[in-house]
This record gives sequence, C-alpha cells and structure tokens, in this order.
Amino acid sequence: MQQGSRLTRTGYDRLSKELEQMKTVKRRMLSRAIGEARAHGDISENAEYDAAKEAQGLNEKRIAELENMLAFSQIIDEENMPTDEILVGASVKLQDIKSGRELTYMLVAEEEADYAQGKISVSSPVGSGLLNHKEGDAVEIKVPAGVLKYKVLKISR
Repeated sequence: MQQGSRLTRTGYDRLSKELEQMKTVKRRMLSRAIGEARAHGDISENAEYDAAKEAQGLNEKRIAELENMLAFSQIIDEENMPTDEILVGASVKLQDIKSGRELTYMLVAEEEADYAQGKISVSSPVGSGLLNHKEGDAVEIKVPAGVLKYKVLKISR
C-alpha cells in the first residue's frame, strides 16, 4: 500500500479545489483550444495543436498526481494534537541563536509548503531537523550553507 502525506485540513481543501478546477474548467478550456487548432487545417505542422495537446497531457498528469495524493493522504487532527513537541501541522516560534532574530514556521507536508507564507516542508532540512523537539530545546540543523542553531521558544497549533 502506498504511503500518503499528512495534510492539514486547509492544505487538503486547497488541493481538492485545484483538482476540481483542473478536471472541469481547465479540461474544457484545453479541449476547446485543441478543437480550434484542429480547425486551422493540417495538424501535422500545426504548432498551436502541438502546444494544446502538450498542455492537455500535463493537465492530465497533474490530475492523476492530485487524485493519487488525495486518495492516500491523511488529514491531521489539528484540534487534538499535542503541543509539547514539534509535529506536522505545528507552528513553531524559534530564535536564531546567532543573530537573536525570531522566526515562525508552520511544518507541513511537501505539497503544502510555501516559504512566503512561513510554511516549510517536514522533508526539508530545517523541517526535518525541527521534528520531535520540545519547547526550550536548542536545535542544530545542518544545511548546505552550514549549521543553523535555533532555540525553540513556542509550539502551537
């Protein structure tokens, strides 16, 4: 059996919405584009037709990926998760020991990661380095640029 991702409710809903959009709106749009390109005549030398067919293939591939991901994923019960250690779905307030700067991250599955929103993947070096630590812990994380040193200030959901 395939191992699935552990997704937050928000992440699961976002991926479900993306899947529905691709299966309905985008499929129809690509089908129309293929029909219009086919109407231009000889499809053997029709760049518009080739581009539309390639886009359709990429759309179908993403649909299959999303269906598979959602079928095997688990939704994290954020309400009842313990806050005494860092787990998937946790928001973590850290202090960079070197600079004193405070950072806040939410640890999420790879599919939900969005650094601009402070959501980091548990499979990233920083995310995996933070897993299972507790408030007050000093954490050293090896990254390609060296070693990051943080103090865990707070864990919340």
